[in-house]
Amino acid sequence: MLAKIAIVGRANVGKSTLFNRIIGQRLSITDDQPGVTRDRIYAKASWLEKEFYVIDTGGIEMGDAPFLTEIKAQAEIAMEEADVIVFVVDCRSGVTDEDLFVARLLYKSNKPILLAVNKVDDQKFKDNIYDFYSLGFGDPIAISSSHGIGVGDLLDQVISHIPNKIEEEKDGAIRFCIIGRPNVGKSSLTNALLSDNRVIVSDIAGTTRDTIDTRFKAQGKEYVVLDTAGLRKRGKIYENIEKYSVIRSIDAIGRSDVVLLVLDGSTGIIEQDMHVGQYIEEYRRPCIIVVNKWDLVEKDSKTMQKWTEDIRKNFKYLDFAPIVFLSAKENKRVHTLFPSINMAYDAYHLRITTSVLNDVISDAVAMFPPSEFNGGKIKIYYTAQVGVEPPTFGFFVNEPKYLHFSYYRYLENQIRKNFDFFATPIKLEFRKRD
Repeated sequence: MLAKIAIVGRANVGKSTLFNRIIGQRLSITDDQPGVTRDRIYAKASWLEKEFYVIDTGGIEMGDAPFLTEIKAQAEIAMEEADVIVFVVDCRSGVTDEDLFVARLLYKSNKPILLAVNKVDDQKFKDNIYDFYSLGFGDPIAISSSHGIGVGDLLDQVISHIPNKIEEEKDGAIRFCIIGRPNVGKSSLTNALLSDNRVIVSDIAGTTRDTIDTRFKAQGKEYVVLDTAGLRKRGKIYENIEKYSVIRSIDAIGRSDVVLLVLDGSTGIIEQDMHVGQYIEEYRRPCIIVVNKWDLVEKDSKTMQKWTEDIRKNFKYLDFAPIVFLSAKENKRVHTLFPSINMAYDAYHLRITTSVLNDVISDAVAMFPPSEFNGGKIKIYYTAQVGVEPPTFGFFVNEPKYLHFSYYRYLENQIRKNFDFFATPIKLEFRKRD
C-alpha cells in the first residue's frame, strides 16, 4: 500500500497549487476566491522513485461561511488517513487566527507534520518565515508552490517521514475486494459469498466504517475477501460518505488480486461508480463488474443487453471486465462469482511461451501491417513476456515513436484473441532495440 500525504491549511494559502506542483498536473482547481477546493482530491505522485498518494483538502476557516463545517470535516478525515501532513501557511500574511485554529487541530493528529511557508517567491519575504516558529512545528520550510521554489526540499522531508509499508504475505489465498459507491449492496454480497452474516447489513449508506478482511474456504480454495468501508468516525466528523469513501477503496484495490466492482441495478450507473472504477484501471487489477439488486429491476428481453451497452460505454477503460448480473439479497447467481474470480486470478498470473507469442505477433503483423506514423513505420523484431500481475509484454522495435495508438490496440486485441486473459488487463511495452 502506498503512503498518503495530506496537504492542509486555512483557505487561500496555495494548497491546491502545491498539490498540482507535486503531482505534475492541474488536477485541483486553483482560484484566489477562498473555499474553491471543497472536496478532498487524491492523486498519485512520486519523488526520488518513491510513490505516494497526495490528498488536497479544502481550506479550514473559523466562522459560519458556507461549507466550512464540511471543509473542516474532510480535512480532519484527511488528517486521519494521512501518514504525513503538510501544513501550508502564507508568509505574506503572517500567523493568523485561522492558522492557530488549524494548528490546534493538528496537535491532536499524532502524525509527522511539516510546516510549509508558501509564497516566498521574493527575497524580501524570506525573513517572514521565522514568525511561524510560534506555531510549534519545528523548522519552517520556505516554498513557492507557484514557482516551484523549495518544493524539492519539502518533498525530501516528506520522503524521510514516509513509513515503509509492509507488504502482505503471499500465502496462496486469493485476495479479492468488493468495491463500489455506498449502498450498492457490498456487505450483502460479502455475506452471500461467506454464507454467514459476519458483516453488518443495513439500508443506511455508510454503515460499514472500516475495511474488514475475512479469510474463508469455498469450493476447495482459500480466499480473503476485503469488504471496503467508509471511514472511522472520530470526534465530530460530519461525513458525506459519497465523497469520502474513496481512499478505503484505493487501499483495498492495492491489496487485492481481483476486484469486484459492484453497481446498483435498481438505480443505474452514476458518476461516482465511474470515479471508483478509474482506480481499478490505475492499479491494473483484474476486474469483474457485478450488477447487484437484479431482483429489483423491471426486466424485458432487452434489459440485460441495454445494461451491458451502458457499462461498456461508461467503463471503456475496463473493457476486459466480464459482467455478472445477480441478487446478493436473494442469493441468486452469486455462485457464478467463484469460477470467475479463479479464472481472473489465473489469467493475472498467466505466462505465455516466447515462441508461441512471437508466432502470434508475426501472424498479426503479416495480416495487418502497420502504417506510417511520426515519420516512419514501426518494425517489431522480437516479443517476450516480461512480467505478470498484470501480464506484461515487451516489444523490441526500431523506434517506439512510430507506434500509433490504434496499432497498440490491434496488437493487444490479437494477444487477447489468442490467449485467455479473462478479466485481467494486459500491458504492452515498446522498447528500442539497441
